[in-house]
Amino acid sequence: MSGAWLVVGLGNPGAEYERTRHNVGQMVLDELASRTGGSSKRHRSGARVAEVRLGVLPGGAPGPRVVLAAPTSYMNVSGGPVAGLAKYFDVDLEHLVVVHDELDVPFGAVRLKRGGGEGGHNGLRSITKSLGGKDYARVRVGIGRPPGRQDPADFVLKEFSTTEKKDLPFLLADAADAVEELVVKGLEAAQQRFHAPA
Repeated sequence: MSGAWLVVGLGNPGAEYERTRHNVGQMVLDELASRTGGSSKRHRSGARVAEVRLGVLPGGAPGPRVVLAAPTSYMNVSGGPVAGLAKYFDVDLEHLVVVHDELDVPFGAVRLKRGGGEGGHNGLRSITKSLGGKDYARVRVGIGRPPGRQDPADFVLKEFSTTEKKDLPFLLADAADAVEELVVKGLEAAQQRFHAPA
C-alpha cells in the first residue's frame, strides 16, 4: 500500500457516543465507506479499517488507494492507533488526513488546513504527540460554539439539535466531498472549493 492515503475519522467508541458532535469525524468516514462500498474490518492497531479507491482521476482512472480508519480507542488516545496504522500501511504525514469536529467553524461549514495547532482538541493533540509532528491535513467539520455558558466539553458529547439533524446529511456529504477533493486534487484545490464565500 505504499503511496496510499490514510484518512482517519475521529470519535469515541460505544453506542452512547455514536451520534454525538464529537463523533462527526467517524460519521464522515461512514459516508465515504458507503460511497465506495468499502467494508470495514478490525485491524490490530486498534481501529476499524476499509481499503478503498477514492474519487476519479482526470482521464477516468480510479482515484488513489485510501485506507479509511476509525480508531476504536477513546478520542484522547487516538494517537496510538493512528501511528500504528501509518507505520503498517507505510503512510507519511503528507498522506495523512484527519477528519474531526471543530468548535471554531460554524455548524454546516467545512474547512481544511495542514499543520497548525490543535485548538484544545484532545484527539489531534494525541495524534501529533504519537506521530512526532503536526504536518498532516485536517478536514475540520464545523459544529459551532455551544450556546450561552454551556461547557464546550459537555457540548461536544451531546447529540446534534433537532434543527441541526435535518442539515447533518448535507454537512457529512460536504465533508466527504472535501476529503475526496483533497486526496484527488490536493489541499489548495479543496480549500478553494470549500473556503469560497457562499
